Amino acid sequence: MRTIALFGGSFDPPHLGHEAIVKALSELNYIDKIVVMPTFLNPFKSSSFAPAKLRLKWLKKAFVAFNKVEVSSYEVSQNKSVPTVNTVEFLLETYEKIYLVIGADNLASLEHWHGFDELSQKVTLIVATREKKEVSQEFITLKIDEKISSSELREKIDINYLPKKIAKEIIKYYKENNE
Repeated sequence: MRTIALFGGSFDPPHLGHEAIVKALSELNYIDKIVVMPTFLNPFKSSSFAPAKLRLKWLKKAFVAFNKVEVSSYEVSQNKSVPTVNTVEFLLETYEKIYLVIGADNLASLEHWHGFDELSQKVTLIVATREKKEVSQEFITLKIDEKISSSELREKIDINYLPKKIAKEIIKYYKENNE
């Protein structure tokens, strides 16, 4: 069976928490491939800070050495916000089983996602722990100890929380474009 873990998000910017999730997913023997999928635009946001193509480029550099990882340009190439259910339908043309990876902070809004009922029938959820967020035992839980978020990083860029391969590029971009 060809199984994937779909790890989508804004990745604005990519950080060590994202890297920790990918590393933890890599250790799950029932997952053949991890598809990292940056959004063109998060459906719950009106804009992104870094352009989609730049975030895609950063992710490709950050995960180039990870042998089970594919960074997909599918959503970025659509040039619009893409509901997760549409991405899952696209991926089901190639793969048999999809584990959808979300952060525990997304659990509260999950039922508001476009096509949630259909989505929940097509995927198995893996929930990455976040500080102070409880995860129900009904979900596969991925224990992640990184205590950082992209929004915190945009406010105060700290090289210690960024993947080494792309840290300088990220710092330069956000310092030059911080309003």
